[in-house]
Amino acid sequence: MAHDRFSENRSALRALAKEAPLEPGVYIWRDGERRIIYVGKARLLRQRLATYFNAKDVKTATLIKYAASIETIIVSNEYEALLLENTLIKQHSPKYNINLKDGKTYPVVRITAGSFPRVFRTRHIVEDGSLYFGPFPNVQAVDKTLDMIEKLFPLRKCRTLRKRENPCMYYHIDRCLAPCCKEAPAYATQVERVRKLLAGENTALVAELTAKMREASHALRFEEAASLRNAIRAIENLAENNSVEDMSMEDRDYIAWAAQGIFTSFSVLSMRGGRMSGQELFSSRSAAGEHESLKTFIAAYYTPVRPPPPKVYLGIQTPAPHDSPHSPPHGSPHESFDPELLGRYFSGQFGFAPELISPAAISAGTPSGDGSGRRHIAALAMARQNAQEELRRRLKERGAGPALDELARALGLKTRPERIEGFDVAQLDGRHPVASLISFKNGVPDRKQYRYFKLRTVVGVVDDFAAIREAVYRRYSRLVREGRELPDLVLIDGGIGQVNAARGVMDDLGIACDVAGLAKRDEEIWLPHSAKPVLLSKRSEALKVLQFVRDETHRFATGLNQKLRSADLYFPVLESVEGIGPKRAAAIMKAYGGLQAIAASEPQDIAEKCGITGAAARAVRAAVRLALEDQRAKAGKMAAQGAGGPRRRGIRPGSAAALASEAFAAEEPPEYSGD
Repeated sequence: MAHDRFSENRSALRALAKEAPLEPGVYIWRDGERRIIYVGKARLLRQRLATYFNAKDVKTATLIKYAASIETIIVSNEYEALLLENTLIKQHSPKYNINLKDGKTYPVVRITAGSFPRVFRTRHIVEDGSLYFGPFPNVQAVDKTLDMIEKLFPLRKCRTLRKRENPCMYYHIDRCLAPCCKEAPAYATQVERVRKLLAGENTALVAELTAKMREASHALRFEEAASLRNAIRAIENLAENNSVEDMSMEDRDYIAWAAQGIFTSFSVLSMRGGRMSGQELFSSRSAAGEHESLKTFIAAYYTPVRPPPPKVYLGIQTPAPHDSPHSPPHGSPHESFDPELLGRYFSGQFGFAPELISPAAISAGTPSGDGSGRRHIAALAMARQNAQEELRRRLKERGAGPALDELARALGLKTRPERIEGFDVAQLDGRHPVASLISFKNGVPDRKQYRYFKLRTVVGVVDDFAAIREAVYRRYSRLVREGRELPDLVLIDGGIGQVNAARGVMDDLGIACDVAGLAKRDEEIWLPHSAKPVLLSKRSEALKVLQFVRDETHRFATGLNQKLRSADLYFPVLESVEGIGPKRAAAIMKAYGGLQAIAASEPQDIAEKCGITGAAARAVRAAVRLALEDQRAKAGKMAAQGAGGPRRRGIRPGSAAALASEAFAAEEPPEYSGD
């Protein structure tokens, strides 16, 4: 019995590991009483966690035996993961991190206070007005950088500054400005340059060192060039992005969230004493708007047991001042988040109101104003990424069933649309027209069923209705012939015209599955032969499903169209004009985007936009117009031949399916599939 429980627990943990993100971060193992028993870091969380279930050693087996859950915190890079792992181990002293309980701290670089500061590495923070940068796990990079600073910036080396009669050796080798002996007005400038370097503002310095390195290399001073190269590498290695530790001792929280339909996940990252002390994730169901949900969450999160810190950074736009003409009207559905109500709540509950800071305030330099804006923005981005991952996990646990049930009710479908297939068309002025087919099973992309169609009935013409007819006919005539599974719902990226075109083909093929269209303009849902569209709430889960399908079809169709266009970007018709080569043809296409636009333009306009002579511009327009006339003639001839063609597979002449199949009377081309 105990063995069965262990097997079930191992299977549950393995499932959690398989769902971990493929991102850098920290993973936390907890026991049945929610105590942290192990903390680790990884470059790719999912891959690292998977190794635990393949290991055979006793330590790993013991960890899995006593673990009940696995949590992850996504960060930006391995550097942040290393720092956060170190902080969490010190904070929680996990049972199975015994080899990491040495209390080790990473070094920082200190610029001392006073008129003539020193710069050096230390592991101790002294609150005396000094500036600190770090921490830096890469100690070698710190030492190389400090060595470079010593050579490039003539700052004092002595621990105690005393008045001297004569300067020391460092002055004579240009390594110190000798503030101990004489006035050194340039000293502050050198300190500021060092501060910018350590703060990551190193673009100008790297450019300067790179120029010196090349100069030394050209002068055959290879040893000097190598030293400069090492200095550049040290600067680049030192300038790691870091959002989990800093030198600001001010307590603060970062709150971000992700929402889909009625589900919202919140992530709170807490910074205490200059270090991230942890993350908390919360999920909720609510029909309220985004801003109302946020206010409700903040009021519930902070309690007398967990009071707010002095500053709370929010991933939302706070409103403009009340007298601003850009302030939205009261009650508008797009009304900005107003912190005043929360301020009154905090004052009543805690006796003070924390500062609620938006990304707009950070970017403007207020109220932070301390040059740390990038760090705050990065921390909010990290919080949002973790909220998105939590939302994804929650939605996957719940499944798409309720959303599909809502979709069936909202559109009056015959059955729950467990299999949805979507179509979209992409083309440039009739050139390289392609259609994409994507397939979803239970709300999840089924990429094995994705297909491309290189369209043949609309080459040289722009006719979305004919393109949809061809793609739908080619897909479902094959499925009918082969007796394969048909979808429950076909979604067209377009309005009523495209929907009716698809419905006509389906009717002629004797297929009864539902058809709908989603128009981008107002997210209108069109059903065949309907006079008015169906409008769903922007927070509707049913609408989110349709948007997901529509966006995937568009991405897939556009991808192949762009590949085909890139392979044949320079139209032969343009290059046929004397003096117009591939580069000129590319410039003309970039300026006008298509043949129709060129044909409708004046030669003078073409000449000015594309930098060609008036004679060449007239020749280009004439060649394009002739090419378009040829295309129209070919299209008319194809239509005339199709109208008198034989009746095939019981499809009546002139029907929607017949229009789609005219080009395939001799031999129906196969689908072109790709992923």
